[in-house]
Amino acid sequence: MNKNTAYFLLRVSMGVNLLGHGLARIPKLSVFAEGMTKNFEKSWLPQPFVHLFSITLPFLEFVIGAMLVLGFKTKIANFAGAGLIIVLLFGSSTIENWEAMGIQMIYALFFYILISRQEENCYSLDQKK
Repeated sequence: MNKNTAYFLLRVSMGVNLLGHGLARIPKLSVFAEGMTKNFEKSWLPQPFVHLFSITLPFLEFVIGAMLVLGFKTKIANFAGAGLIIVLLFGSSTIENWEAMGIQMIYALFFYILISRQEENCYSLDQKK
């Protein structure tokens, strides 16, 4: 029971975190995208790719976050969240943003826990009856 509750709380916490990122960024999408693109000017990544990713990122955060909060397709949401963190780590490394990478590694650890303890996901829309 406690493991199931702990899983629920961690899943919802990660979901609220990502959902909040998306909700905060979507209303000011162009400002966010311009800022992120500017941050990556010194990167070797192609600027059009960075701009496209920065437009897409808030929607990915919103959708993955909502899925985690609701416990809808939790396995897919966890893998999508982990994949997103890997992409963010890669991007941060291209601009040598080691501080951001440290924070992103914490997210990676939380997704490791969520993925490795998937069987404890009992309080969700996709709960196995």
